[in-house]
Amino acid sequence: MPLDPVARKLLDDVAASGRPNAHLLPIEEARANFESLFAGLGPGEPVASVTDHVIAVAGSAIPVRSYRPGGAGDELRPLVVYFHGGGWLLGSIESHDTICRALANASGAVVVNVGYRRAPEARFPAAPDDALAATRWAHAQAALLGADSARLAVAGDSAGGNLAAVVCQDLRDAGEPLVRFQLLIYPVTTADLTIGYDMAYDGHFLYRDEMLWHQEHYLSAPADARSPRVSPLLGDATGLPPAFIQAAECDPLHPQAEAYRDLLASAGVPVTFRRYEGMIHGYFGLDSLFEIAGEAMTDAGSALREALA
Repeated sequence: MPLDPVARKLLDDVAASGRPNAHLLPIEEARANFESLFAGLGPGEPVASVTDHVIAVAGSAIPVRSYRPGGAGDELRPLVVYFHGGGWLLGSIESHDTICRALANASGAVVVNVGYRRAPEARFPAAPDDALAATRWAHAQAALLGADSARLAVAGDSAGGNLAAVVCQDLRDAGEPLVRFQLLIYPVTTADLTIGYDMAYDGHFLYRDEMLWHQEHYLSAPADARSPRVSPLLGDATGLPPAFIQAAECDPLHPQAEAYRDLLASAGVPVTFRRYEGMIHGYFGLDSLFEIAGEAMTDAGSALREALA
């Protein structure tokens, strides 16, 4: 199918604005632009409650924000730990506040939005270390969050999907079967762009040079690219929790989602996969722009409800 016409107009509008792409800007300016894009989505759906927390990590601290869905009452709800996208450099709790609100209501779960440390101030392995610590914290503090620790999932989009996949491998390797399900939204699964980047869609919201820019700022050394904690596609998929993977048809990173789907399936891991036709990277949560993005949120919520029932 061709590029969705609304997505085409969005890309044209961005090009006409003259605003340089993220990798051509100082990082602070790129972060501000990223935040402004999400701020335009508005305040998001109402939920029963929103609470901010702080987690101690590696001599520092990171913020997390929990969302209790509407209509939850006092009963213990499933628990979803969510990692935002942004190439490990951009994005924040605030940028993904709207997404986490919608996901809480769609899934009926308490959602924990994690503000992991970002590069280049904190390079690899800070982000996966924080993601792992936040998942363990959410499991240990489930009662405080009004959630059931036995019904825990991890989720994330793009670089956040990368962190969710890495957490599942880390916990499996540590012998801690805390996670029941993983929701991966157009995840980054390899640093090898010779197999993980479709040049036919270069410039469809992402550029190859931009992906290299993210890697250069994120990795502590070039050899890190070969670590499964950067490229989970290089890891062992045996014994990982079931997954639902979403991909965008017109996303240069779609091969990464497809390759990880195949890795999980080859290891006998139950995996559901859906490709959203005509969509570009970043569609998740953009219900006000794309009708199919509403379907994607509903699909994600339904998958979590079923997996965490």
